[in-house]
Amino acid sequence: MKKIWRAVVEAGFIIFLFYSNLLMGEFEHSGLGQSKGLLWALGDIFTASNFMIGLMAALIGFLLVEFLRNKL
Repeated sequence: MKKIWRAVVEAGFIIFLFYSNLLMGEFEHSGLGQSKGLLWALGDIFTASNFMIGLMAALIGFLLVEFLRNKL
């Protein structure tokens, strides 16, 4: 059970970093978040395709960290 919680926490952290990066991108000079506001930016980044990308990145990141953890 401890390993499952560790996997959930690590994957959740990777997904959090992914979404925070997307949100910061909406408020850069090229993003529309500055003119359209925070609620628009949140609606723009929370899509099914972004969630799948974040989930795949979290899975790959978790597997890579576990591989390195067991290797070293």
